[in-house]
Amino acid sequence: MKRYLHFCFGILILVSQIVAAQTTTPEIVARGFQFVEGPLWSDSLGLLFSDINANTVYRWTPAGGAVVYLKPSGKSNGLAWDAQGRLLMALQGDRKVVRQERDGALTILAERYTGKRLNSPNDLAVKADGSIFFTDPPYGISTPQQELGYCGIFRISPGGVLQLLDKTLSRPNGIAFSPDEKLLYVADAEVRKIYVWDVVNDSLLANKRLFASMSPSGYADGMKVDALGNLFATGPGGIWIYAPDGRLMQKITVPGQTTNCGWGDADRQTLYITSGGTVYKVRSPYSRVDAPGHSELPQGFQLLPNYPNPFNATTAIRFSLPAAGKVTLRIFSILGKETAQLLSEVMAAGPHEILWDAGRLSSGLYYIMLENNSHRMTTKAILVR
Repeated sequence: MKRYLHFCFGILILVSQIVAAQTTTPEIVARGFQFVEGPLWSDSLGLLFSDINANTVYRWTPAGGAVVYLKPSGKSNGLAWDAQGRLLMALQGDRKVVRQERDGALTILAERYTGKRLNSPNDLAVKADGSIFFTDPPYGISTPQQELGYCGIFRISPGGVLQLLDKTLSRPNGIAFSPDEKLLYVADAEVRKIYVWDVVNDSLLANKRLFASMSPSGYADGMKVDALGNLFATGPGGIWIYAPDGRLMQKITVPGQTTNCGWGDADRQTLYITSGGTVYKVRSPYSRVDAPGHSELPQGFQLLPNYPNPFNATTAIRFSLPAAGKVTLRIFSILGKETAQLLSEVMAAGPHEILWDAGRLSSGLYYIMLENNSHRMTTKAILVR
């Protein structure tokens, strides 16, 4: 019996290693570029990304690989979609924020503030109301070329008015909203810190505070937030994943200088990552994200893999509902015995997260079952003491 238990435990460890590898090992998508940034997915186009030093925006598809989408690109850095699905670009070289119209023409949205040229717009985040928030560090320009005298966080209103929101960071870089758009996260690149502000009246920033610090040496760069509010921040060594309370949950190791990330594929469960001269992807165990201005409820009843998995005490169970209704969430042993009922109540439509504390349960394989009046889904969780 003891040998059998040791054998089973060995199998569990092997499965746990396979699960970890599947969810945290990046796969190379395309390589051989100079310095890539701004991965941005489109269901019709595939993946767009900037190669800053090559002055080019590339388009990648699984069937066709990487081809030139726009050249010259003004040394574009961050990319985003506006509320109408048009491409926005932060042009580091041309020192502008521009929009690509349906006919391919470029419209300048921001170039000067109080008559002075911007530094080098870096990254963008778009709110549901159509306003555009962007960062403006001085990369690629000399000190005499810095007309503003500071590095700002700016907002372009839906009416096209440019507004300075903050100028307290030394090198503002990556930028992202919380799912409800009530919080704004910005990375201060060279000190490797992420700050968060409250967004007031959709147009002002208040209550600046430190959200997270990274180490060792390197840079804090682009970031994205998933539907549950977890922050995926590029930084030293790869992707740093933070819970909404600032707790570091996981790090995904990525070779090179990791610069940015973005959700892609039809289910938005793939995280595309730019690092050095290479584009990577990793299947994410987290909830899908739709860009602000394009949000929608889940198209189906969905139970996502728990995180972390394997776990040794507590794990987060994530699920989505297309409509409000009563759901039950239960845990079963490998023998089919119910060990816990975590939920049995009416829940709103949208994404949810429930924490499961395994208490004194022994190591082993468990099944998580989510049910409503018409659907049932299960997923596997591995508890390792």
